[in-house]
Amino acid sequence: MENEVISIIVPVYNMEQYLERCVRSVLCQTYKNLEIILVDDGSTDASPKMCDAFAKQDGRIKVVHKENGGLSDARNAGLLAASGAYIGYVDSDDWIEPDMYEKMYRACVENDAQVCICRYFSEYADRTLDGGSGACVPLTKEELLRIYIGGHAQYVIYNSVWSKLFRRSLVENTEFPKGRNSEDIVYTTRAFCRLERAVYLDECLYHYVLDREGSIMNVSRGERMFRDELPFWREHIALIRTLVSNRLGDFAAYHFWRRLLFYYIDFRNAQRAGDRTAKEYAWRIVGEIRSDRKEIRRVYCSGSVPKGDRVRMRMFLMSPSLYAFVVRLYEKFVIPIRG
Repeated sequence: MENEVISIIVPVYNMEQYLERCVRSVLCQTYKNLEIILVDDGSTDASPKMCDAFAKQDGRIKVVHKENGGLSDARNAGLLAASGAYIGYVDSDDWIEPDMYEKMYRACVENDAQVCICRYFSEYADRTLDGGSGACVPLTKEELLRIYIGGHAQYVIYNSVWSKLFRRSLVENTEFPKGRNSEDIVYTTRAFCRLERAVYLDECLYHYVLDREGSIMNVSRGERMFRDELPFWREHIALIRTLVSNRLGDFAAYHFWRRLLFYYIDFRNAQRAGDRTAKEYAWRIVGEIRSDRKEIRRVYCSGSVPKGDRVRMRMFLMSPSLYAFVVRLYEKFVIPIRG
């Protein structure tokens, strides 16, 4: 079974506190035919020396030292240095289960799949969230994209690259956008649009750390959302239209607009809680939706959008403030009764 090299790319920037745990979890993998690429992204703490020390301990480790360019740039540098038939990513403040890559590689081989996706543990300071049935689920491109775009009651398939093992040919010549956040969206979407078959492991194999002080996810969301996340979701829709079909592109657009409605309510709630910047962001969401009014009407009148969502969008386009008021009433009175 272990006849192909898996390249594991680990971007490192000032991670001396977490690096030992991360690298040890990769070195202890039951799948041994690994190429482990530690990309020191211009760290100013002890991380560079730690990377070099790890390389001396295990010949499978390759260290790339470079000037600081951000997470995307570090991942790109790692991919350039990689020689494996499969590519995996591990963030240096996270860690992985000992059999993660053995299970993901075996699932790819046995299902003739170009990518494997696993579930993950959500690691908070005071608790760990997990789940999954342990099932191994083969997926066609259409099935995978529908779950990825629209979500699923059981299967967790998000855009994060660290929960995936990619066949190298799927991501070759694909770069993460340098200097941007939410960079996984386009990278993963492009890979999913290119593949023929995928496999999903409904088992937690990756430990994703949330709430770490200074992490990208804890940076104020507003400007990052409008600068990076929303443009990437729009590119995600365009890729699906171009590489797969207009029908799935409409499906992705519908879920993008649903996402914007949720963001609008989030900002309105933050505004009511005293966040002075939230009002501006709420109205910028209004502008995003209104700029798509013609396309929204086309997609929402196609017969594929549930009636409740059609009513909500019609109300929002008529009056965002009325929409927010109705949502607040619903959350205050209806949801408690149903609960």
